[in-house]
Amino acid sequence: MVGRHKISIWFIIGSLLLIYGVIIFSSNLYEWFFPSQTRTIVLGELHFGVWWGALLIIIGLIYFIVFRPWKKSVA
Repeated sequence: MVGRHKISIWFIIGSLLLIYGVIIFSSNLYEWFFPSQTRTIVLGELHFGVWWGALLIIIGLIYFIVFRPWKKSVA
């Protein structure tokens, strides 16, 4: 069993948040630059999806970096 690494659940959660953040951010950034012809979203000019995607990317990167399984251990 020597040499086996354990992967933290927080690393997996961080990876998922990072992936979801990139998907949400990129799709809403596209919508920001190429808006649809019909305006059905109330307060759509705030572009909430871009901000939400950026927040998920930041949180996902924090978890991804802090709980990465290949980091050098202190001991």
